Amino acid sequence: MKLNDLPASFVEELTAIRRDIHANPELGFQEVRTSALVAEKLKAFGVDEVHTGIATTGIVGVIKGKRSGGSMGLRADMDALPMPENNTFFHASKRAKTMHACGHDGHTTMVLGAARYLAETRNFAGVVHVIFQPAEEGGGGGERMCQEGLFKRFDCERIFAVHNRPDLELGKWGTRVGPFMASADSFTIEVTGRGGHAARPHLVCDPMVVAANIILAAQTIVARSVSPLEPAVVGISAVEGGNLPASNVVPDKVIMTGTVRTYDKATQDLIEARLGELVNGICDAHRAKGVLTYRRGYPPVVNSQAEVEFAHSVASEVWGAANADMNYTPSMGGEDFSYMLHERPGCYSVIGQTPKGQPMVPLHNTRYDFCDAIIPSGVRYFSRLVETGLPL
Repeated sequence: MKLNDLPASFVEELTAIRRDIHANPELGFQEVRTSALVAEKLKAFGVDEVHTGIATTGIVGVIKGKRSGGSMGLRADMDALPMPENNTFFHASKRAKTMHACGHDGHTTMVLGAARYLAETRNFAGVVHVIFQPAEEGGGGGERMCQEGLFKRFDCERIFAVHNRPDLELGKWGTRVGPFMASADSFTIEVTGRGGHAARPHLVCDPMVVAANIILAAQTIVARSVSPLEPAVVGISAVEGGNLPASNVVPDKVIMTGTVRTYDKATQDLIEARLGELVNGICDAHRAKGVLTYRRGYPPVVNSQAEVEFAHSVASEVWGAANADMNYTPSMGGEDFSYMLHERPGCYSVIGQTPKGQPMVPLHNTRYDFCDAIIPSGVRYFSRLVETGLPL
């Protein structure tokens, strides 16, 4: 098999796999069918070892080169999102309120394709581990795999992963040294007042008013407490309280939830502390009770310099130097590949999803679909990382 001229039948097979996974999406730690399909294909492709059941549904395939040498990891995520799909094409989701709206079906397929090519050709020295991870979408499957001894069982001197980007043109690639994606924290604020008749506001402690003050005050944390040179996001994204048909009833309680995104731990600590101070202060001022529950989520994705430079050289070969950006704008989105990068040096990068001149459909949109035209170049990228990084 020639990497720069992949057989049409091979590309067609990979496209069929990708669409099959898309039509049968599964949520985090429930990727039973997907995991079985991946394991079946790895065995059929001649991968030396296929290990299943890691972090419930995770899989690691082991491919040995023509002689001994170093080691490398290629990671793909497998889970879908709990949301409906509004597409009408043949491979649209067959499962209610479950959809591959982030392209993990495509990521899995590209690493599968690289596994087949590498198992057939073995033009490298050492060992490559193809890692298929469950539960990236908030479940922390990457953390679970690391906790279960991923790198103790399958040592990787460095590790690589990609994500598609609809706002990046097809045929382009990007990454950067250092923080590339943010930490992803979440919080819940519970405000308890005293409900009653809305026509007698002096006899109640209205939690709606308290919640409104907290929502507005939370927006001052980044603007007035965080350095303007430090990226940060604080957002309250959902509010629950009262009963819409009962316009004359003040509720006893309002619950809010939101997210915090940062790159720096000191900023993360500052925001958590300031949020707590605002909740307590505003609730005290209104004689209400406030409880903040703050949850630390995925840590930032931090790329190591040597691996970024290496990945950039490979991407320049695959997509052309003019299309490979080593100073790509970082994102405030979160990714649990960060846990793997905490244990091993590596590079997380993005690849363009949208053909030039076509409308962009964002990630997590009910009409999103992974662009199959990415698959051949994705296979080349992952394969060349191995052949170049573990040379004979």
